[in-house]
Amino acid sequence: MTVAGVRFANPVIAASGTYGFGEDYNELYPINILGGISCKGLTLEPREGNTPPRIAETPAGMLNSVGLQNPGVDTFIEKHLPFMQKKGGVVIANFAGATIEDYVQTAEKLEQTDVSMLELNISCPNVKEGGAAWGVTAESAAKVTKAVRAVTKKPLMVKLTPNVSDITEIAKAVESEGADCVSLINTLLGMRIDIKTRRPILRNNVGGLSGAAVFPVAVRMVWQVANAVKIDVVGMGGIMNAEDAIEMMLAGAKAIQIGTVIISDPYAPLKIIGGIEHYMNVNDVKNLSEVIGKVEKWQ
Repeated sequence: MTVAGVRFANPVIAASGTYGFGEDYNELYPINILGGISCKGLTLEPREGNTPPRIAETPAGMLNSVGLQNPGVDTFIEKHLPFMQKKGGVVIANFAGATIEDYVQTAEKLEQTDVSMLELNISCPNVKEGGAAWGVTAESAAKVTKAVRAVTKKPLMVKLTPNVSDITEIAKAVESEGADCVSLINTLLGMRIDIKTRRPILRNNVGGLSGAAVFPVAVRMVWQVANAVKIDVVGMGGIMNAEDAIEMMLAGAKAIQIGTVIISDPYAPLKIIGGIEHYMNVNDVKNLSEVIGKVEKWQ
């Protein structure tokens, strides 16, 4: 199968964040079993992330405000990328920035590498425009996509935030400025409060909600976007098993990314890959194209 012209052995991709650079998981199983890995979100300079506590459990999910802790794009290229290319399947470089210049400079560095695809994270705050995320308006999402598109010829996937009024408008905006595909959804903004201390559990006060709790929202948004754009869609958000993955593909996702489930079960990617194969065998599905976007809407 292909996504934005890149060939994947299977549709299961480790989402950016919970899988790191795959090094720890390779001690459990060969990580090239996965279709691909979206690396931990990169920034131009190293980041230590937010002050702990920065992870909190929630019913059917978790909140995180890790704050893009990462070694920086240069260290990734020198230290981690060689390992991923040797051991993994398709390598997707996820990256973010606080300014257009940050995004462009990071993309220019990644353009000189052999990563297969870039994943543009537009959920990062735009520090020059009051701190709102780049992806919350069609105008700003289009602006950063256009700037990055100008400096790279690599397939460009744009990761969309769900914290918007109409995600289809954002998807169409990035498509118009050269995105080859979109991935969605990133985390939903949430909060937990300790009733004993009367303080938020997260030091950052709020964080991103992921896990099974967001799955129905993710399916709805993937379905809406898949029917609004011509480019490929990669679905994510609360996928916990193969049944969820199939459901996401029926909604229109050509491939899927999994994240939070890996924290509770590091073998989840293998189980989901096997489960998809089982579904295809039992239902006489010869090719996933027979599933992707085939949901039959009630009239």
